[in-house]
Amino acid sequence: MSGAGRVMRAAASYWAVVFALGFVLGTVRVLWVIPRIGLVPATLLELPLILAASWFAAGWLVRRFALAAGGEALAAGALAFAILMVAECALAGVLSGQSPAQWVAGLAEPHATLGLAGQVLFALMPWWRARG
Repeated sequence: MSGAGRVMRAAASYWAVVFALGFVLGTVRVLWVIPRIGLVPATLLELPLILAASWFAAGWLVRRFALAAGGEALAAGALAFAILMVAECALAGVLSGQSPAQWVAGLAEPHATLGLAGQVLFALMPWWRARG
């Protein structure tokens, strides 16, 4: 398989693993944690869990897909981030009826800004893991 194909498969796999966990954690956060402790504290509680999962998943994908440090790992993370942003925007539309513009505007909310910061770290994890 070509380098580009390997990077695309790695990105899709990384996204799928972390998104699946994030979907479960997000459901728990929205249904049970937010009503008890609030939006920002719930986000702060979830963030280390999803980042830890991203760390382990990124290590797996770097080994599994033999991603080279630097360009390939960074490209896989960037592509996974792009897939994640499209999926998040689509879910916001389906679950809450938000338009893409409303979803982007919502990223300025404190809890969403924390989430976006975590998503940027998610994008960088493969690069960090490939360097080690």
